[in-house]
Amino acid sequence: MNSMRSRRSCALGAACVLSVFLGATASAQTRYDPGASATEIKIGQTMPYSGPVTAAAAIGKAEAAYFNMINDRGGVNGRKIKFLSLDDSYNPSRTVEQTRKLVEQEQVLLIFGSLGTANNSVIQRYLNAKQVPHLLIAAIGLRWNDPKNFPWSMSLAASPLVEMEAFSRYLVRRHPDAKIAVLYQNDDFGKDYVKATKEMLGDKASTMIVAEASYEVTDPSVDSQIVALKASGADTFLAFTTPKFGAFSIRKTHDIGWRPLRFVAFPSTSVATVLTPAGLDKSIGLLAAQYTKDPMDPAWKDDAEMRDYVSWMKRYNPDGDVADSLNITGYISAALMVEILRRCGGDLTRANVMRQATSLRDVKIPMLLPGISVTTSPSDYRPIKQTQLRRFDGQRWARVEE
Repeated sequence: MNSMRSRRSCALGAACVLSVFLGATASAQTRYDPGASATEIKIGQTMPYSGPVTAAAAIGKAEAAYFNMINDRGGVNGRKIKFLSLDDSYNPSRTVEQTRKLVEQEQVLLIFGSLGTANNSVIQRYLNAKQVPHLLIAAIGLRWNDPKNFPWSMSLAASPLVEMEAFSRYLVRRHPDAKIAVLYQNDDFGKDYVKATKEMLGDKASTMIVAEASYEVTDPSVDSQIVALKASGADTFLAFTTPKFGAFSIRKTHDIGWRPLRFVAFPSTSVATVLTPAGLDKSIGLLAAQYTKDPMDPAWKDDAEMRDYVSWMKRYNPDGDVADSLNITGYISAALMVEILRRCGGDLTRANVMRQATSLRDVKIPMLLPGISVTTSPSDYRPIKQTQLRRFDGQRWARVEE
Protein backbone atom coordinates (compact mmCIF):
# COMPACT_ATOMS: atom_id res chain seq x y z
CA MET A 1 0.00 0.00 0.00
CA ASN A 2 2.77 2.44 0.97
CA SER A 3 4.55 1.51 -2.25
CA MET A 4 1.43 2.28 -4.28
CA ARG A 5 0.96 5.64 -2.53
CA SER A 6 4.62 6.42 -3.17
CA ARG A 7 4.23 5.66 -6.88
CA ARG A 8 1.10 7.81 -7.06
CA SER A 9 2.89 10.64 -5.26
CA CYS A 10 5.83 10.44 -7.65
CA ALA A 11 3.52 10.40 -10.65
CA LEU A 12 1.60 13.40 -9.34
CA GLY A 13 4.84 15.22 -8.60
CA ALA A 14 6.17 14.48 -12.08
CA ALA A 15 2.94 15.70 -13.62
CA CYS A 16 3.17 18.93 -11.64
CA VAL A 17 6.77 19.45 -12.69
CA LEU A 18 5.88 18.73 -16.31
CA SER A 19 2.96 21.13 -16.11
CA VAL A 20 5.16 23.89 -14.71
CA PHE A 21 7.82 23.18 -17.35
CA LEU A 22 5.34 23.26 -20.22
CA GLY A 23 3.78 26.42 -18.85
CA ALA A 24 7.16 28.08 -18.61
CA THR A 25 8.05 26.95 -22.11
CA ALA A 26 4.80 28.24 -23.53
CA SER A 27 5.35 31.53 -21.72
CA ALA A 28 8.88 31.79 -23.14
CA GLN A 29 7.62 31.06 -26.61
CA THR A 30 4.86 33.67 -26.67
CA ARG A 31 5.88 36.91 -25.05
CA TYR A 32 4.90 40.27 -26.46
CA ASP A 33 5.87 43.88 -26.00
CA PRO A 34 3.86 46.79 -27.42
CA GLY A 35 3.43 46.42 -31.16
CA ALA A 36 3.38 42.61 -31.22
CA SER A 37 0.59 40.08 -30.88
CA ALA A 38 -0.39 36.63 -32.03
CA THR A 39 -1.41 38.06 -35.41
CA GLU A 40 0.61 41.24 -36.00
CA ILE A 41 4.03 42.90 -35.75
CA LYS A 42 3.88 46.69 -35.92
CA ILE A 43 7.00 48.44 -37.26
CA GLY A 44 7.59 52.20 -37.56
CA GLN A 45 9.82 54.38 -39.72
CA THR A 46 10.40 57.96 -40.90
CA MET A 47 11.31 58.67 -44.52
CA PRO A 48 11.70 61.85 -46.66
CA TYR A 49 8.66 61.55 -48.91
CA SER A 50 8.90 65.34 -49.30
CA GLY A 51 11.75 67.83 -48.99
CA PRO A 52 15.26 68.01 -50.46
CA VAL A 53 16.11 64.27 -50.70
CA THR A 54 12.87 62.69 -51.90
CA ALA A 55 14.81 60.37 -54.23
CA ALA A 56 15.99 58.48 -51.17
CA ALA A 57 12.40 57.68 -50.24
CA ALA A 58 12.64 54.87 -52.78
CA ILE A 59 14.18 52.88 -49.92
CA GLY A 60 11.04 53.16 -47.80
CA LYS A 61 8.78 52.30 -50.74
CA ALA A 62 10.86 49.21 -51.49
CA GLU A 63 10.72 48.10 -47.86
CA ALA A 64 6.93 48.47 -47.81
CA ALA A 65 6.76 46.42 -51.02
CA TYR A 66 8.96 43.68 -49.53
CA PHE A 67 6.80 43.44 -46.41
CA ASN A 68 3.72 43.19 -48.63
CA MET A 69 5.30 40.19 -50.30
CA ILE A 70 6.03 38.60 -46.92
CA ASN A 71 2.45 39.20 -45.77
CA ASP A 72 1.11 37.61 -48.95
CA ARG A 73 3.16 34.55 -48.06
CA GLY A 74 1.65 34.31 -44.58
CA GLY A 75 3.79 36.78 -42.66
CA VAL A 76 6.59 36.06 -40.21
CA ASN A 77 5.88 32.97 -38.12
CA GLY A 78 2.21 33.48 -38.94
CA ARG A 79 2.14 37.17 -38.03
CA LYS A 80 1.51 39.93 -40.57
CA ILE A 81 3.78 42.99 -40.60
CA LYS A 82 2.02 46.32 -40.21
CA PHE A 83 4.49 48.90 -41.55
CA LEU A 84 3.97 52.56 -40.68
CA SER A 85 6.31 54.75 -42.76
CA LEU A 86 5.79 58.47 -42.01
CA ASP A 87 7.09 61.51 -43.88
CA ASP A 88 9.64 63.67 -42.05
CA SER A 89 10.75 65.81 -45.03
CA TYR A 90 14.38 65.09 -44.05
CA ASN A 91 13.86 67.64 -41.25
CA PRO A 92 15.31 66.40 -37.91
CA SER A 93 12.71 68.23 -35.82
CA ARG A 94 9.99 66.56 -37.86
CA THR A 95 11.77 63.21 -37.37
CA VAL A 96 11.50 63.68 -33.61
CA GLU A 97 7.80 64.49 -33.85
CA GLN A 98 6.97 61.54 -36.08
CA THR A 99 9.09 59.08 -34.10
CA ARG A 100 7.38 60.05 -30.85
CA LYS A 101 4.04 59.51 -32.58
CA LEU A 102 5.11 56.04 -33.71
CA VAL A 103 6.36 55.01 -30.26
CA GLU A 104 3.85 56.69 -27.95
CA GLN A 105 0.65 56.74 -30.02
CA GLU A 106 1.02 53.93 -32.54
CA GLN A 107 2.87 51.72 -30.03
CA VAL A 108 5.23 50.16 -32.58
CA LEU A 109 7.46 47.30 -31.51
CA LEU A 110 10.51 48.91 -33.10
CA ILE A 111 11.80 51.66 -35.38
CA PHE A 112 13.27 50.28 -38.59
CA GLY A 113 15.18 51.80 -41.50
CA SER A 114 14.57 55.51 -40.79
CA LEU A 115 16.63 57.59 -43.19
CA GLY A 116 19.27 60.22 -42.54
CA THR A 117 22.31 60.50 -40.28
CA ALA A 118 21.26 63.78 -38.68
CA ASN A 119 17.65 62.59 -38.46
CA ASN A 120 18.54 59.38 -36.65
CA SER A 121 21.04 61.18 -34.43
CA VAL A 122 18.33 63.38 -32.90
CA ILE A 123 16.15 60.39 -31.94
CA GLN A 124 18.93 58.07 -30.80
CA ARG A 125 18.93 59.07 -27.13
CA TYR A 126 15.14 59.07 -26.94
CA LEU A 127 14.80 55.57 -28.38
CA ASN A 128 17.61 54.19 -26.23
CA ALA A 129 16.05 55.72 -23.11
CA LYS A 130 12.73 54.11 -24.07
CA GLN A 131 14.53 50.83 -24.88
CA VAL A 132 12.93 50.70 -28.31
CA PRO A 133 14.98 48.91 -31.00
CA HIS A 134 16.38 51.45 -33.49
CA LEU A 135 17.32 48.98 -36.18
CA LEU A 136 18.92 48.77 -39.62
CA ILE A 137 18.56 52.50 -40.09
CA ALA A 138 19.47 54.10 -43.42
CA ALA A 139 22.16 56.26 -41.89
CA ILE A 140 25.87 56.32 -42.56
CA GLY A 141 28.10 57.42 -39.74
CA LEU A 142 30.55 56.48 -37.03
CA ARG A 143 28.14 56.64 -34.10
CA TRP A 144 26.08 53.57 -34.97
CA ASN A 145 28.53 51.02 -33.60
CA ASP A 146 28.45 52.07 -29.95
CA PRO A 147 26.76 49.26 -28.00
CA LYS A 148 28.12 50.54 -24.69
CA ASN A 149 26.37 53.92 -24.87
CA PHE A 150 23.59 53.17 -27.39
CA PRO A 151 22.75 49.46 -27.12
CA TRP A 152 19.42 49.84 -28.98
CA SER A 153 20.75 51.52 -32.16
CA MET A 154 22.15 49.78 -35.25
CA SER A 155 22.70 50.93 -38.83
CA LEU A 156 22.67 48.68 -41.88
CA ALA A 157 25.02 50.52 -44.23
CA ALA A 158 28.76 50.02 -44.20
CA SER A 159 30.52 52.52 -41.99
CA PRO A 160 32.49 55.34 -43.67
CA LEU A 161 35.57 53.66 -42.19
CA VAL A 162 34.82 50.50 -44.19
CA GLU A 163 34.26 52.46 -47.43
CA MET A 164 37.29 54.69 -47.01
CA GLU A 165 39.55 51.82 -46.02
CA ALA A 166 39.01 50.34 -49.49
CA PHE A 167 39.53 53.60 -51.33
CA SER A 168 42.45 54.81 -49.21
CA ARG A 169 44.24 51.51 -49.75
CA TYR A 170 43.79 51.92 -53.52
CA LEU A 171 44.92 55.54 -53.39
CA VAL A 172 48.05 54.91 -51.37
CA ARG A 173 49.06 52.03 -53.68
CA ARG A 174 48.17 53.61 -57.02
CA HIS A 175 48.40 57.36 -56.38
CA PRO A 176 50.62 57.93 -53.34
CA ASP A 177 51.28 61.56 -54.29
CA ALA A 178 47.62 62.44 -54.84
CA LYS A 179 46.35 65.92 -54.03
CA ILE A 180 42.85 65.46 -52.66
CA ALA A 181 39.89 67.85 -52.69
CA VAL A 182 36.85 66.95 -50.57
CA LEU A 183 33.21 67.99 -50.95
CA TYR A 184 30.95 67.03 -48.06
CA GLN A 185 27.45 67.59 -46.76
CA ASN A 186 27.62 69.89 -43.74
CA ASP A 187 26.15 67.50 -41.17
CA ASP A 188 27.14 64.33 -39.34
CA PHE A 189 26.83 62.31 -42.55
CA GLY A 190 29.41 64.34 -44.48
CA LYS A 191 31.66 65.12 -41.53
CA ASP A 192 31.97 61.44 -40.60
CA TYR A 193 33.20 60.64 -44.11
CA VAL A 194 35.84 63.36 -43.79
CA LYS A 195 36.86 62.05 -40.39
CA ALA A 196 37.05 58.47 -41.72
CA THR A 197 39.17 59.58 -44.69
CA LYS A 198 41.69 61.29 -42.44
CA GLU A 199 41.81 58.31 -40.13
CA MET A 200 42.40 55.87 -43.00
CA LEU A 201 45.10 58.05 -44.60
CA GLY A 202 46.80 58.48 -41.24
CA ASP A 203 49.94 60.65 -41.30
CA LYS A 204 49.53 61.21 -45.04
CA ALA A 205 46.20 63.03 -44.60
CA SER A 206 47.72 66.40 -43.77
CA THR A 207 49.77 66.49 -46.97
CA MET A 208 47.40 64.69 -49.34
CA ILE A 209 44.21 66.67 -48.56
CA VAL A 210 44.68 70.12 -50.08
CA ALA A 211 41.12 71.50 -50.02
CA GLU A 212 37.73 70.96 -48.37
CA ALA A 213 34.33 72.49 -49.11
CA SER A 214 30.89 71.86 -47.65
CA TYR A 215 27.30 72.43 -48.75
CA GLU A 216 23.89 72.61 -47.07
CA VAL A 217 21.02 70.37 -48.17
CA THR A 218 19.03 73.54 -48.92
CA ASP A 219 21.66 74.90 -51.35
CA PRO A 220 20.48 75.23 -54.98
CA SER A 221 23.76 73.79 -56.33
CA VAL A 222 27.39 73.08 -55.49
CA ASP A 223 28.82 74.90 -58.51
CA SER A 224 30.85 77.45 -56.55
CA GLN A 225 32.32 74.75 -54.31
CA ILE A 226 33.40 72.65 -57.31
CA VAL A 227 35.05 75.66 -58.98
CA ALA A 228 36.94 76.47 -55.76
CA LEU A 229 38.07 72.86 -55.31
CA LYS A 230 39.37 72.72 -58.88
CA ALA A 231 41.36 75.91 -58.25
CA SER A 232 43.19 74.15 -55.40
CA GLY A 233 45.16 72.13 -57.94
CA ALA A 234 43.76 68.83 -56.67
CA ASP A 235 43.99 65.79 -58.95
CA THR A 236 41.69 63.61 -56.80
CA PHE A 237 38.12 64.46 -55.80
CA LEU A 238 36.09 62.84 -53.02
CA ALA A 239 32.35 63.58 -53.03
CA PHE A 240 30.58 62.71 -49.78
CA THR A 241 27.09 63.59 -50.93
CA THR A 242 23.46 62.56 -50.87
CA PRO A 243 21.98 61.64 -54.31
CA LYS A 244 20.90 65.04 -55.66
CA PHE A 245 24.20 66.69 -54.83
CA GLY A 246 26.09 63.68 -56.09
CA ALA A 247 24.54 64.30 -59.51
CA PHE A 248 25.33 68.03 -59.27
CA SER A 249 28.99 67.40 -58.44
CA ILE A 250 29.51 64.78 -61.17
CA ARG A 251 28.02 67.02 -63.85
CA LYS A 252 29.84 70.17 -62.74
CA THR A 253 33.32 68.61 -62.54
CA HIS A 254 32.89 67.38 -66.10
CA ASP A 255 31.37 70.60 -67.46
CA ILE A 256 34.23 72.81 -66.22
CA GLY A 257 36.85 70.49 -67.69
CA TRP A 258 38.16 69.20 -64.38
CA ARG A 259 39.31 65.60 -64.75
CA PRO A 260 40.45 64.38 -61.32
CA LEU A 261 40.31 60.81 -60.09
CA ARG A 262 36.79 60.80 -58.60
CA PHE A 263 35.34 58.84 -55.71
CA VAL A 264 31.66 58.97 -54.67
CA ALA A 265 30.17 57.80 -51.39
CA PHE A 266 27.77 54.84 -51.48
CA PRO A 267 24.54 56.93 -51.29
CA SER A 268 25.47 58.59 -54.61
CA THR A 269 26.13 55.45 -56.65
CA SER A 270 22.66 54.80 -58.08
CA VAL A 271 22.75 54.62 -61.87
CA ALA A 272 19.07 55.59 -62.03
CA THR A 273 18.85 58.50 -59.59
CA VAL A 274 22.40 59.91 -59.66
CA LEU A 275 24.48 58.90 -62.67
CA THR A 276 21.74 59.13 -65.29
CA PRO A 277 20.66 62.67 -64.26
CA ALA A 278 24.33 63.69 -64.13
CA GLY A 279 25.02 62.08 -67.52
CA LEU A 280 26.33 58.56 -67.94
CA ASP A 281 29.13 59.83 -70.16
CA LYS A 282 30.08 62.34 -67.48
CA SER A 283 30.16 59.59 -64.86
CA ILE A 284 32.73 57.38 -66.59
CA GLY A 285 35.66 56.60 -64.32
CA LEU A 286 33.90 57.18 -61.00
CA LEU A 287 35.10 54.95 -58.17
CA ALA A 288 32.98 53.68 -55.28
CA ALA A 289 33.11 51.07 -52.53
CA GLN A 290 30.05 48.85 -52.91
CA TYR A 291 28.50 45.75 -51.38
CA THR A 292 25.34 45.16 -53.45
CA LYS A 293 24.79 43.63 -56.88
CA ASP A 294 24.15 46.03 -59.75
CA PRO A 295 21.14 45.20 -61.97
CA MET A 296 22.89 46.99 -64.83
CA ASP A 297 25.82 44.57 -64.71
CA PRO A 298 25.35 41.80 -67.32
CA ALA A 299 27.41 39.50 -65.10
CA TRP A 300 24.24 38.99 -63.00
CA LYS A 301 21.90 38.39 -65.96
CA ASP A 302 21.42 34.70 -65.14
CA ASP A 303 21.87 35.05 -61.38
CA ALA A 304 19.00 33.48 -59.39
CA GLU A 305 18.93 36.28 -56.81
CA MET A 306 18.80 38.90 -59.56
CA ARG A 307 15.94 37.08 -61.28
CA ASP A 308 14.02 36.98 -57.98
CA TYR A 309 14.69 40.68 -57.42
CA VAL A 310 13.50 41.67 -60.91
CA SER A 311 10.40 39.51 -60.52
CA TRP A 312 9.65 41.09 -57.14
CA MET A 313 10.07 44.60 -58.57
CA LYS A 314 7.61 43.86 -61.38
CA ARG A 315 4.96 42.46 -59.05
CA TYR A 316 5.34 44.44 -55.82
CA ASN A 317 7.19 47.64 -56.72
CA PRO A 318 6.18 48.33 -60.35
CA ASP A 319 6.57 52.10 -60.07
CA GLY A 320 10.20 51.73 -58.96
CA ASP A 321 13.21 51.61 -61.26
CA VAL A 322 14.83 48.17 -61.33
CA ALA A 323 18.20 49.83 -61.92
CA ASP A 324 17.93 52.12 -58.89
CA SER A 325 20.29 50.84 -56.19
CA LEU A 326 18.07 52.50 -53.56
CA ASN A 327 15.46 49.83 -54.28
CA ILE A 328 18.11 47.20 -53.68
CA THR A 329 18.99 48.86 -50.36
CA GLY A 330 15.34 48.65 -49.30
CA TYR A 331 15.09 45.05 -50.50
CA ILE A 332 18.17 43.99 -48.51
CA SER A 333 17.25 45.88 -45.34
CA ALA A 334 13.69 44.50 -45.30
CA ALA A 335 14.97 40.96 -45.93
CA LEU A 336 17.34 41.23 -42.98
CA MET A 337 14.61 42.67 -40.75
CA VAL A 338 12.36 39.72 -41.62
CA GLU A 339 15.20 37.31 -40.81
CA ILE A 340 15.67 38.92 -37.38
CA LEU A 341 11.94 38.72 -36.65
CA ARG A 342 11.83 35.11 -37.82
CA ARG A 343 14.58 34.24 -35.35
CA CYS A 344 12.58 35.84 -32.55
CA GLY A 345 9.98 33.06 -32.80
CA GLY A 346 7.16 33.79 -30.37
CA ASP A 347 9.32 35.93 -28.08
CA LEU A 348 8.50 39.28 -29.63
CA THR A 349 9.86 41.43 -26.84
CA ARG A 350 12.06 44.39 -27.64
CA ALA A 351 14.92 42.84 -25.67
CA ASN A 352 14.76 39.65 -27.72
CA VAL A 353 14.61 41.59 -31.00
CA MET A 354 17.92 43.22 -30.04
CA ARG A 355 19.32 39.90 -28.86
CA GLN A 356 18.64 38.35 -32.27
CA ALA A 357 19.84 41.43 -34.19
CA THR A 358 23.17 41.35 -32.36
CA SER A 359 23.88 37.64 -32.73
CA LEU A 360 23.89 37.14 -36.49
CA ARG A 361 26.68 35.05 -37.95
CA ASP A 362 27.53 34.84 -41.63
CA VAL A 363 23.92 35.43 -42.69
CA LYS A 364 23.46 35.42 -46.44
CA ILE A 365 21.04 38.09 -47.67
CA PRO A 366 19.97 38.13 -51.34
CA MET A 367 21.58 40.83 -53.52
CA LEU A 368 24.74 41.25 -51.46
CA LEU A 369 27.89 40.76 -53.53
CA PRO A 370 29.47 37.29 -53.35
CA GLY A 371 31.73 36.96 -50.33
CA ILE A 372 29.81 39.58 -48.34
CA SER A 373 27.52 38.43 -45.53
CA VAL A 374 26.04 39.82 -42.32
CA THR A 375 27.68 39.20 -38.95
CA THR A 376 26.99 41.01 -35.68
CA SER A 377 27.78 40.50 -32.03
CA PRO A 378 26.95 42.24 -28.73
CA SER A 379 30.25 44.11 -29.03
CA ASP A 380 30.15 44.81 -32.79
CA TYR A 381 26.94 46.21 -34.29
CA ARG A 382 28.25 46.59 -37.88
CA PRO A 383 26.23 44.25 -40.15
CA ILE A 384 28.28 45.08 -43.28
CA LYS A 385 32.03 44.90 -42.75
CA GLN A 386 33.23 44.39 -46.33
CA THR A 387 33.02 46.31 -49.60
CA GLN A 388 34.45 45.93 -53.10
CA LEU A 389 36.00 48.81 -55.01
CA ARG A 390 34.22 49.40 -58.33
CA ARG A 391 34.58 51.75 -61.33
CA PHE A 392 31.75 53.01 -63.55
CA ASP A 393 32.43 52.31 -67.23
CA GLY A 394 29.54 54.26 -68.72
CA GLN A 395 26.99 51.46 -68.35
CA ARG A 396 27.74 49.57 -65.17
CA TRP A 397 29.90 49.38 -62.05
CA ALA A 398 32.77 46.96 -62.76
CA ARG A 399 35.06 45.52 -60.11
CA VAL A 400 38.49 47.11 -59.73
CA GLU A 401 41.43 44.87 -59.06
CA GLU A 402 43.27 46.52 -56.21
